[in-house]
Order: sequence, then structure tokens, then C-alpha cells
Amino acid sequence: MKRLKVTKRTLALVLGGAFVASALTSSGLTAVGADAGAFSVTKTVTRDNVDSQGNVTNVDTREVTVKADHTKDLQGRERLKISWSGAHPSGGRASNPFGENGLAQEYPVVVMQCRGKDDPSLPKAKQLRPETCWTSTRQQRSQLTQTSAAVWRLDPKASDEQRGALSGVDALPKDCTAPGSDFSLHLTPFVAADGTTYSACSSETMPPEAAVDASFPPAEQYAYTSVDGTGEVSFEARSAIENESLGCSDSVDCSIVVVPIMGTSCARGTGELGAVNTQCRAKGRFDAGSSNYTNEGVDDAVSPLYWWSASNWDNRLVIPISFGPAPNVCDLLDPRAPVGFYGSELMTQATLQWAPAYCLAKNRFKFQHNVIGDQPAFKLMQDQEVPAAFVSGKKGDTEAGAPEYAPTAVTGFAISYVVDKPDNAGEVSDLKLNARLLAKLLTQSYPASDLGRGHPGIEKNPLSINLDPEFQALNPGLDTRSREAAAVIMSLSEQSDAIDAITRYIVSDPDAKSFIAGKADPWGMTINPSYQDVKLPVDEWPLRDEYKPTVSQACLAANNDTPYLIRLAAPVTSFRKIADAMIDAWPLAQTRCTGDGSEQLPYVLGRSERQGIGSRMLLGVTTVGDAERYGLRTASLETTPGTFVGPTREGMSAAVAVAKQAKRGQPFSMDMTAVRKAKKAYPGTLVVYTAARTAGLDKPTAKLVGSFIRTATTEGQRRGTGNGYLPDGYLPLTKTGTTAKLWASAQQVASDIEGQVGTEKAPTPTESSTTPPGSVPPGSDPASFGGGSGSAIVDPPAADTPPADEDSQAAPLDADLKSLGSTEDLRSRFAAWLLPGLLLGGLLAGAASPVLRLAAARKRLR
Repeated sequence: MKRLKVTKRTLALVLGGAFVASALTSSGLTAVGADAGAFSVTKTVTRDNVDSQGNVTNVDTREVTVKADHTKDLQGRERLKISWSGAHPSGGRASNPFGENGLAQEYPVVVMQCRGKDDPSLPKAKQLRPETCWTSTRQQRSQLTQTSAAVWRLDPKASDEQRGALSGVDALPKDCTAPGSDFSLHLTPFVAADGTTYSACSSETMPPEAAVDASFPPAEQYAYTSVDGTGEVSFEARSAIENESLGCSDSVDCSIVVVPIMGTSCARGTGELGAVNTQCRAKGRFDAGSSNYTNEGVDDAVSPLYWWSASNWDNRLVIPISFGPAPNVCDLLDPRAPVGFYGSELMTQATLQWAPAYCLAKNRFKFQHNVIGDQPAFKLMQDQEVPAAFVSGKKGDTEAGAPEYAPTAVTGFAISYVVDKPDNAGEVSDLKLNARLLAKLLTQSYPASDLGRGHPGIEKNPLSINLDPEFQALNPGLDTRSREAAAVIMSLSEQSDAIDAITRYIVSDPDAKSFIAGKADPWGMTINPSYQDVKLPVDEWPLRDEYKPTVSQACLAANNDTPYLIRLAAPVTSFRKIADAMIDAWPLAQTRCTGDGSEQLPYVLGRSERQGIGSRMLLGVTTVGDAERYGLRTASLETTPGTFVGPTREGMSAAVAVAKQAKRGQPFSMDMTAVRKAKKAYPGTLVVYTAARTAGLDKPTAKLVGSFIRTATTEGQRRGTGNGYLPDGYLPLTKTGTTAKLWASAQQVASDIEGQVGTEKAPTPTESSTTPPGSVPPGSDPASFGGGSGSAIVDPPAADTPPADEDSQAAPLDADLKSLGSTEDLRSRFAAWLLPGLLLGGLLAGAASPVLRLAAARKRLR
């Protein structure tokens, strides 16, 4: 089995970054701005036949329009909405359009990511061509067939060389087997960003990211066009972090290529190619709108198999895309030590874009967001081991000198999902959930499978949420297949204010509260007895279930030490891991058996397999910022009976409208009952605060924190995709409108922190206390650890007011901020994905590690 190789560059990436978390080299900085780069292109595409006299007959002509919802400042794994109209309707729809699984279709639309620009005036190395387009398997770029079926050899738009028995290369690569005398071979080698050419004549001659056990599933799609000529996909763009061979970055131009398959154009074949005429002119075996779930044979001439052929390639529509700078640009371009702000993961997407506005401005400090739980972050700040903490609610007392809370961002949690409609009719776009359904998922009250049927107290419950009559009433028309993954919701194993908010939402609902107390729902479903009367709200979900089924299967018997339903839930340490699982439709459940029980291959329970297209049903708790960044669908939550609200800007604004502040400098409370009564308010809304002391801080540190608050709540609230802007998933703080009270409080708290208006003396650090990496040592001069020399901590920027209202678009940043890079928190994309992928199995370990700590977690509950 082919494995991913660890290259010299990879090792440099792994070893080169602080905390082994940011390590991708990058050159050049991109311009910033609020324009997300919506794109549209229209082109006339054709299929023509040519007779023996050279006369051209048009078979089909269509005007195709392709649109992308955004194209600029992309981050790895960010998904774009690609849509089209005017294409030839597809026939023989595949159950899975990704990679080679989608080849057995007729008239699909090929969507793939390629390196280069579609500009023939550029040097060849920078041009877009089939050799720079990514596919994940050999079958998609190399064809060996009997000459009598070699459709591409009659393509009139191809050169004589391209119509030869061997085409695509000047000579047969030494690692490829020569075709027989009655066979034809076409190769579309892949040329990597570093210039390496992979012949692609076998799985062993493909780039390392195309290994059969690669960390990422195929991104290229052979997408379905409906009978009206329209279609739409969510396309995942990958940077050099996820695909080093493709090599897309802020300094390497890339494109998304859309090829609407019209059918190969055909010249008249003679001699040995005479038998190809009929096949080349074939118009398909499947009716428009039909399916091919049994993977029957298709007419190759109208399949995506020959996407690279001259006539198909000539019909391409190209969407230029640009990536934001690498996550560690601050480390690369700013040698100063970072100033670490610790806390909420809800801030990650915002701080990803904010950090360069600090580190790359010479008169500011090098900001770094290190993600940990809200409570431990607050404790570090309170003990003066870090300058400030990001939290989503009150953590300390209100006595003189106690910390104050500056509203910095409005965002929240989301219930993200991927659910397919029956008969592979696409994804569900509107999912509704209520508090009792969330309570059922979190309390593991669905048996999941026959293994859970023996669980006392829940043996008569529906196996999974899609079989629950309550869920079906809210979401009619979905399938009734039981699934283990649909019996639980992917969530955190760690402390988080988001978990506190979810459980406050649950306990605020009378029906959910009664269910937890032991009352059956109207259809007779009851709570898992392990969770009956669990005290809510909590900021860390307890793992209470102890049920271990009686099993006879050898692998399960050898791994029956962890309770079954907890193994299914498999909580993890970060929302980002859940977001990645949602992108891949890959449950975190640890239920897949491997091994044969021998000493060499003992039985092991590992991460379950990815869900197949057309039968996916997966739910997970994510941040709203991650859901927006990665194009995840999010559920609407019930407020008042029959009213459901999603995590929109309007929904978050309505929630902020009910927020009240009891005392100067303290958080704004959003009573969940009041939020629900507001009807249109999103219950998952959270305000993230920058909490810092108002006494005991040295003046430079206090000024540093105040400077951050003022900058983050002014220029940092301008919406956009560029560096220094506020990304989607956040409601801007503005000087007027709904969020004005939050903005005003932030300015007030900044002044209190800068002025150190409290009277409490600073605590004396104990000998055992340590200063976390990237933090401000108590009493130190910030200029020595990140503020730079001279006047390191500057006054608030001149632009001291944010946009006038929440709908205003971002104006250009000041001149010194127009070429800023981008950075990320301690768990960067590199740490979360590249390293696990290169170490082969890190993804599985990432999901398994929380399970290993479940036993300890249960002990704490006893």
C-alpha cells in the first residue's frame, strides 16, 4: 500500500514553527479588502463532428454560465459555492460524485482545482493546463484501452501527436508499461509545484497526496446537472498546507476549472480507427435525470473520463482564486516574541484575520491567540500570567480591582449538519431542531444499533434521531435508515462557554427540562437513565453512561472496556476537529474493527468510515465562524413553538437586543428565556469579551490591552475577507444600532484597564507559577517581548469609530495595513491537518485520544 512520503520540505514545516503549530513558508503578501470576489463567467460550448471531407456539423451548442460566491483570500479547506446554468442535462447520476467514483456518469460537469492562470502569454510553468489540474487517482488521468475504443484519437481539436497510439507524453516514461500493439495509451502526467512530474500511469506514480490512505478525501467532483440545465456544488479549495504537490498559496496562482461535458467532438476515423466512429459519436445510454447507482457502463464519449481531451478542455470555464497568506506569516515576518491572549475558540476565525494588523504594523505588538478553555484562560489572566483572556461570560467577582469585560465579538455556537435527501436528491438545506432533540442527543438516549438495544431504560427508543417521530415532524420526507452516527451529536470533551450556552438553551425549554427529569416525550421516548436529573447548565458535558453490551464478535469483545454510547459520541478537544469531520462527513465514533487478533495485528477499534454520498446524516457542535468559513450547513433552533431561527446576523442582532448589563465593566447577560420570547433571536448567540484586570497591571501591559480592545472594536469590526477585517460568522460591533451598547462598553472598559482604576493590589506569583509561552510576564516591559523597541504600545488608531451600522461594508484600511499577512491560533491549520496527515493516522488518533481519557473523566463523576 502506498504511503504519504515525508519530504525535506515537510520536515522543515514540522520543525520550523513555534509550538510546532505554524510552519509553512510563504513569500509575498496580498492586498486586503472587503470584496470576497464573487465571480461569474459565460461561455458558448460546443460539440462538433467532422466528416471525411472536412465539413463540420454541429451536434450541440449551449451557452453556459458559471458562478462562484467568493474567490479571494481563501484558507485551506474553505468551501466555495459553485453554480451553473445552461449545461447539458446529466444522465446516469452517480451516488458519489467525488474522484473516480463519479466517472460512470453521462454529461456531468467536471469541477477541479488547478495551478496556474488561464493565460497563454505567461511562461508555461505558470499556465493553466491539464497537467496542473489535480485528480486523486490514476484512472482520472491515464487511459489504456483497445484502439477500437480509443475515442480521444478522433478528436478534431487535438494535434496529430495527441491523436497517436501514445499521447500526452513525448515518450513512454520508464516507470510505465508499454501498451500492446492493438491498444492505445494516453497519459496526463501531473506536474507538481516544485517541478516534479508524476507520470500517473499507476497508483505508485501519482503524487503523495493521492495515496490510497491520504488524509483528505477527493475534492474534485463530477457534478450532476438537472434537467433544466442547472447545478450547484460546494467545492473545497485546498492550499499548499493540505496539498503540497498542487502548491496553491498566496504567492502561487490557482484556478477552479469547470468543464461542462458536452461529448467528445469527432473526426472521421479510417483504418484501425474506423471502428471508433460509432463510439465517438455516441450520445449516451441514460435518460436525462436518471441515476446510475449500480455503476453500469456508460458511453465514454459523453462521460468525464476524457475531461483532458482537446474538445472537452476547449469548453472549460475558469474561475481565478486567491489564497490568503500562510497561517504563520507573523512568525515569518516579525521576529519579536508574541504577546499571547488566551481563551475562547469562538474567536479563532476573527483573530486569524486580525493578527496581521498587529504583528505587521511596526508601531504595534505581535498578537497571538492561544485557544484554551474560558475558565482556565480567565484564571491565567487573573493571576497575571497572561495580559488578557477571551471569555463569553462572567468568571470572577465584582470587587474593586476585579477584571472588567470588554465586548470584542458577537458570534456563537452552531449545530452544523450534513444530511442527504432520499434517492440522492441532494442535501437538506433547512434542518430544524428543538431543545428536547438536542437533549436526547447529548444524553445518548438513542440506542444507535442492536448493541445499544440492551441498554436498560432506552431499549424501546428510536435507534437514531431520524427515526424519532419528533424529528420527523419537524423535518418530513427524510429517509428512515438507522445510523449509529445519527444517534449522537459530535461535541467537546473540554470546558467551553459554548457548552454552557447549549445547556442553558436546553434547560430553558419546559419540554426538554421535563424530559431530563424523566418524563417521556409524547411518543414514549425516555431519557437515558444515566443522565436523568443531570444538573444543567454545565460548561463541560459529563460522560455518565456506563453501559457495555454483551458481545460475541471477537474484536468487540477485545475492546469492550469503554462504554458503547460514549465510544459513539467520542467527544474531542476542539470545535475545529468537529468542523473538519463535518466537511468530510466522517463520524468521530470509534467503532470500526481492524486487525485479526494475532500478536502482529491485534484487534483495534478505530474511527468509523466516512459516510457515503446520498446517505449522510451527521450533526456536530461547531462555532458559527467555522461554519461560515468552511461552508457548513447550520440548523435552525426553536425559540417559541413553531418559530425556528438560524445563526444569521439578523438572529444574532435580535439576541443582542435583549442583552442587559447589570454593572459597569461587567458582561451583558442574555437571559435565555428572554431570547426565546424574542422569537427571532438566535439562541446560540454569544458575546466574546476581552477580560483584563483593572488593578495590579503595570502601565505598559495595561496600555497594550487597551490598545488591542480599541483596535479590535474599531477597524476590526469592518466586514471583509482580508487581513484586519471581520469575517463572516460575526455580528459587527457598531457605534450606532443594536450593538452600540456593546461598543460603548468596550471603549469604557479599555479606558478602565489603561487607567487601572481599581484599588486591589496585584497578587504575588508563587514560585511554582509559570508564564505560558507567548504571554506577558508580570511586571515586564512589553517592548522586550513583542512590543518592539521604543514606543511599542501605541495609542488607539485615529480611526476610532467602527462603521455606522451593521450593514456597512468595509472601507480600505490605512495605508500601513494594506499588505498584511495572516496568522492563526495555537492550533493552526498546519497543526490540525498537515502534521496528522504526514504522520499517517493522526486523524484517527485525534479522534481516539478523547476516548482514552473517558475513563478518567468518569472517575471524576463518581
